[in-house]
Amino acid sequence: MTRKWIHRPHIEGLASRQAHADLPPGTVERELGKEGFFGPASHMIHPRPPTGWTSWEGPLRPRAFDAAQLGPGGASPWDAHELLFNAHVRLRQWTCTASMDHLARNSDGDELLFVHAGRAALFCDYGHLAIEAGDYVLLPRGTMWRIECAAPITLLLIEASNSSYQLPDKGLLGEHAIFDPAMFDIPALDAAFKAQAAEPGEWQVRIKRRNALSTVHYPYNPLDALGWHGTLHPVRVNVRDLRPLVSARYHLPPSAHTTFVANRFVVCTFAPRPFETDPGAIKVPFFHNNDDYDEVLFYHAGDFFSRDNIHAGMLTLHPCGFTHGPHPKALGKMLVQSKPATDEYAVMIDTRDALEIGAAASQVENPDYHLSWRQP
Repeated sequence: MTRKWIHRPHIEGLASRQAHADLPPGTVERELGKEGFFGPASHMIHPRPPTGWTSWEGPLRPRAFDAAQLGPGGASPWDAHELLFNAHVRLRQWTCTASMDHLARNSDGDELLFVHAGRAALFCDYGHLAIEAGDYVLLPRGTMWRIECAAPITLLLIEASNSSYQLPDKGLLGEHAIFDPAMFDIPALDAAFKAQAAEPGEWQVRIKRRNALSTVHYPYNPLDALGWHGTLHPVRVNVRDLRPLVSARYHLPPSAHTTFVANRFVVCTFAPRPFETDPGAIKVPFFHNNDDYDEVLFYHAGDFFSRDNIHAGMLTLHPCGFTHGPHPKALGKMLVQSKPATDEYAVMIDTRDALEIGAAASQVENPDYHLSWRQP
């Protein structure tokens, strides 16, 4: 049986006919929507920012964590710092300070590596990849892999627990918008791979299943494939290769920047783009209710124009259940920006189910982040 949302378009009182543009003078807009910008929505007009709270009681509040303060976290990706998690996604941070002396294998779900800093060689069942800051590396569930590095490399690990990563439906834009799938790099069975396969010695494979580890011992390196063919394999794409959607007359919602989708969560990427040029279009993220998704932002690089006192390596969590939007300084530039384009790279994870706070994140939390919307 097909279903339809229950709604009848209606205007009550003071309103703008076009969302996110031509607001009545001296007002701000708040969006109330379903299914993370994909369902029905209404747009409230307010005389003041709806984030003007003076105090906050109870566990529901915006959170900020300075993951840049976390140490390496161990010699294995299974020693990584756990930041946020639920039944469908696990978000961890790991700094690899020396080449791995074992192989890792995630049997709980696909693993998406985001390289926050550094560069390294990644070896896996399928071959060798050089990886560097800004790379997304998608490792299908069950892939054996390890990293060789000459200097520390910091990774954000995003596990699609018991599911797989896919690409979003790009609809009218066609398959080549945002990035062409031809931009995906695939591991190669090159000279570096063959050389590491030929090295004598014993190897361990540390397998994670149901968040418990098992170790398998080999008298040789099991990364020794002679060849392969098929459509299941790791891929790599760098954030510099993304071409974000833009609109001169309308501020696009975060869903327009979706990069990967999995079961009950999405991964989006904010990359530099021109600001809207229409005089009436708002030029900052619009205030909106968080009524269906928890929203996470990992700040990778640049000038994070909608937030104050945020630097690279930080993480924010805006849980489902409250209104949020730009900080006061950013709101002052709602209609006129001082520069022509944004200058930021950030990874956003929107989850349909509530996230739990990991022990590592709790250690580096800014307890006063919820007060950052106060007017100066």
